[in-house]
Amino acid sequence: MAGGVLKQKLGLLDLTLLGIGSMIGSGWLYAALNSAGFAGPLSGYAWALGAVIILLIGLVFAELSASIPRAGGFVRYPNFTHGNLVGFVIGVSALLSYTSTAGVEVEAVRQYALFWWPALGHSDGSPTDLGFIMQIVLLVFFFLLNYWSVNFFGRINTLVTGIKFIVPIIAIITFFGFYKGANMSIPSTHPGGVHGIFSSLTGAGIVFAYLGFRQAVDFASEAKNPQRNVPLAIIFALIASFAIYILLQFAFMGAVPTTLLKTHGWHGLEGVFQSPYADLARSLGLTWLINLILIDAVISPAGTGNIYLAGASRALFAWAKNGHLFKIFGQVDEKSGVPRGALWLSLILAIAWTLPSEFQVWGGLIAAVTSATVFTYMPGPVSAAVFRLRRPDLKRPFKLPAFVLISPLAFIASTLLIYWSGWSVNQLLVPIFVAAWVGYALFGLKEQGLADEIKRSAWLLAYYVGLYVISYLGTYGGIKALGSTTAMVAIVLLALITYFWGIVSAYERPEIPVEADEFDIITEDSNAVVSL
Repeated sequence: MAGGVLKQKLGLLDLTLLGIGSMIGSGWLYAALNSAGFAGPLSGYAWALGAVIILLIGLVFAELSASIPRAGGFVRYPNFTHGNLVGFVIGVSALLSYTSTAGVEVEAVRQYALFWWPALGHSDGSPTDLGFIMQIVLLVFFFLLNYWSVNFFGRINTLVTGIKFIVPIIAIITFFGFYKGANMSIPSTHPGGVHGIFSSLTGAGIVFAYLGFRQAVDFASEAKNPQRNVPLAIIFALIASFAIYILLQFAFMGAVPTTLLKTHGWHGLEGVFQSPYADLARSLGLTWLINLILIDAVISPAGTGNIYLAGASRALFAWAKNGHLFKIFGQVDEKSGVPRGALWLSLILAIAWTLPSEFQVWGGLIAAVTSATVFTYMPGPVSAAVFRLRRPDLKRPFKLPAFVLISPLAFIASTLLIYWSGWSVNQLLVPIFVAAWVGYALFGLKEQGLADEIKRSAWLLAYYVGLYVISYLGTYGGIKALGSTTAMVAIVLLALITYFWGIVSAYERPEIPVEADEFDIITEDSNAVVSL
């Protein structure tokens, strides 16, 4: 295993479909209903805002991954620029976010499968023992698809993603045939308005639906011509997914029977439609569409779960490369080109997320998974700015225009998403990251160099503490000691201060280790050539 290398098998189409395949998963099955509950007719603004925020973040990582293609780059870039303490803490957030997402997707498969097999769940939608067994069997199946080779994985995903396009498009066309403009005049009151738009970004699964852009970054070391294809794949996947989701949102809202809507309101529909599109089709008498949606309700999240299990293995592989996991998880099988040790660990952790807990249904996990993922993305703009400032010699096949504006905006946007996820999420996640920071500083660092490590990472600890306090005092599940505007201003100021503090705290010249299973980094004076 130790002699294996990650194999460059994925082309632009493969990378783009990895992104789209990740985005068109359980999100399309639930997010329209949930977003309508939060924001009503304003849900379209939430989808547009979510797309803009994720595009800002994605463009920053497009520059990073084009110049430094690394498997699990989200975990590795902070380690390169700020050292082991920052790298370890971001690895913890990646561990939580990556391994949980596959569990979310199999949960969505099981919930829709209740139509056919009621024994899979209780009356509240939570899984029975048989339901847990089904979820674990699905995860093992994903594991086997990933185990053989990255090329086989890519071909399977291309086929499944092609199928996943068909049913949403049919649903869009069909439901628009029942469109009623009067529905758009009925507002949501839970909470509705601008507050509802912001809340729906994380609470309704909108940002969760877009998070699949990261797959192109995670698989950069296995991409053909990553310097060209990774940035293009990020952009193409986001544009395609936004188009599908915005059409699905309005098709769903316009097709809801007006009498049902007036009786229950947008938020009340969540108690009527447990499997939103299938229940909507049933209320319209579209039996043929119910069966089609139920079939896709297995294919879409299953395909996405398959991708995320593979992505989780690359993140754990990257964490091992940083020196924070046992070496076996940073090794690649020579024959298949798959980091099988990391894949085994991904399977075990994904299964753990499906075990009994208070978050046993799709909606219960979304805000926490989204926030944990954004915590993983958050340091990317800081690392990108550090490389711009202190490694100008790196070739940048994709150089982000207006970087001095977009990079800090991406950091601010990430921070806002975390704040909007609410106090109930942040009071759980932030202490974990603070404990990881303190624990690694006390026990994971050698006494020699400890002061330097703390100096390079103090900004991150201050960021967590500041975010925790503002979230507690704010209006998104907090005690509302700070008004909405005051809290938002405080969050933006916190983001700007820690962004620039993070930049000045980095290594004077970040070094990027070149390893046998990764690409050489091309500098301006390098003779290396990348074929496009």
